[in-house]
Amino acid sequence: MEPESHPFAGDPVFDLHLGGKMETVSTVELTGRDELSLAYTPGVARVCEAIAADPGMTQHYTWVPNVVAIVSDGTAVLGLGDIGPAAAMPVMEGKAVLFKQFGGVDAVPICLDTTDVEEIIETVQRLAPSFGGINLEDISAPRCFEIEDRLKASLDIPVFHDDQHGTAVVALAALTNALRLTGRTPEGTRVVISGAGAAGVAVARILLGAGVRDIAVIDRQGVLSSTRSDLTPVKAALAKETADNFGRSGTLADAMDGADVYIGVSGGTVPEEIVATMAPDAIIFGLANPMPEVHPDVAHKYARVVATGRSDFPNQINNVLAFPGIFRGAFDVHATAITENMKLAAATALADLVGDGLAEDLIIPSPFDPRVPDAVRTAVAEAARRDGVARL
Repeated sequence: MEPESHPFAGDPVFDLHLGGKMETVSTVELTGRDELSLAYTPGVARVCEAIAADPGMTQHYTWVPNVVAIVSDGTAVLGLGDIGPAAAMPVMEGKAVLFKQFGGVDAVPICLDTTDVEEIIETVQRLAPSFGGINLEDISAPRCFEIEDRLKASLDIPVFHDDQHGTAVVALAALTNALRLTGRTPEGTRVVISGAGAAGVAVARILLGAGVRDIAVIDRQGVLSSTRSDLTPVKAALAKETADNFGRSGTLADAMDGADVYIGVSGGTVPEEIVATMAPDAIIFGLANPMPEVHPDVAHKYARVVATGRSDFPNQINNVLAFPGIFRGAFDVHATAITENMKLAAATALADLVGDGLAEDLIIPSPFDPRVPDAVRTAVAEAARRDGVARL
């Protein structure tokens, strides 16, 4: 289709997406009969026979060990919600482009026309021999937890739900530096996480792994605590690890009073009068897009450090800082899984890159900082070896 003839011609967003954002490019030249006979028949048959005799040869003679399947059912796309697999494809294409640009990892977007947990799991299991890793994307909670857990248990390649763990890694990196800047320790910090979906649960768990103890996770009904009878199994387990240990319950307003840190991964708006009750030198991460839960103009009245998920404000919490390097590092050592320690190592590497430049408006590197991919890949690969999941 010519640029001037498509329905949204002249709109720069649609013009950029015209025809999609990716293509397949050959890594070998096919200029004559000799090259064709090597790349395809009859030469390719020898490679097929070698792999049939030793499936491990796939790691050397195919693209499999460097390619990720980006799998979505379109049920939780950005802030758009359940828009279906066809409408999810532009996001999955974008994710594939980011994998290649920032990690040197090839990726294939796969949008599934099913929301059934068993069908998604079975489909990914059947596709798995074609890929070196699985990146689950934009699958709604709580189904995403079961899908990831069961795929991790059944496959011997990395499985990573980026909406959970990519967000968590970058949020931890930014929080690590925000705590340094405000003179706090993880153990002495009170955190409120607004949102108990995929991202909220993962952020809470990675903060627990990093030493934060006083965490209140909030859903629409208030603080997750065992005093409530309406919790899902995932939320009930999280309540026991977080608010129960400090006797916290009640509403968002109750949790925010005196809190050091607010991390929003839910959307909605926190009233200014509630924000005003936070501790001095507060830290506010409003990560909903396009509208943060606490707008930076409001947040800066009460907080010393403010971050968002947007690129037009300082301190962008952007998953692209994490997932390309995490998969690159995992692939470099042929890891069988992505462990909690690999995620923590990625967060530490990101935080350390800020170094002496640490300031209220610089707590996390830019996605375009050329040091980011190598720092994350190296830290992840080393952690994989320490955890015994590296095959190289």
